[in-house]
Amino acid sequence: MASGRCEQNQSTRCTKGRAQMTQTSSFVLWLTGLPASGKTTLAERLAEALRARGRTVQVLDSDALRSVLTPEPSYSQEERDWFYRVVAFIGGLLAENGVDAIVAATANRRRHRDYAREETKRFAEVYIKCSLETCIARDKKGIYEKAFSGEATTVPGVQAPYEPPQDPLVVLDTESTSPRRGVREMLSKLEEISYLDY
Repeated sequence: MASGRCEQNQSTRCTKGRAQMTQTSSFVLWLTGLPASGKTTLAERLAEALRARGRTVQVLDSDALRSVLTPEPSYSQEERDWFYRVVAFIGGLLAENGVDAIVAATANRRRHRDYAREETKRFAEVYIKCSLETCIARDKKGIYEKAFSGEATTVPGVQAPYEPPQDPLVVLDTESTSPRRGVREMLSKLEEISYLDY
């Protein structure tokens, strides 16, 4: 009986140790920028690179999440506040459980990204910089077309303001930086701040 208790106590200590390790070894990285600036492409490429290093990663893409959370979105400020709080909460849960969360979402107000900063200690922003003109030219979803036709009335960069991060981990200008180089720069910065330490 005593031996069983010792084994149980040892197992409990090991479990707690693993929990503490995963909480400090995973992070939330938020890629923010105007619609069609290249956030999703870079998020997916970065996730592939991190998985190749043996890390567990989940991309939280706002379009994919909206299809479930707000299938008929209004894009009102109230809805956006709620939506990004949920995204931040999901990202925090993933990080606490040993999963790196890469968020690809415009989150046009700084407070939207601050929600995630409050959820996890290991948080950083990447500013995906791209001119509005180039974003319009790249747009395959018709976001800007709807904005200019009046069908959409709250598109960031057109009718709604976009607030870039004040202190991003890295700024990636996708008009001059290839996805491959962008991933290298993000990995280098993540290593620099010890987010890739196991």
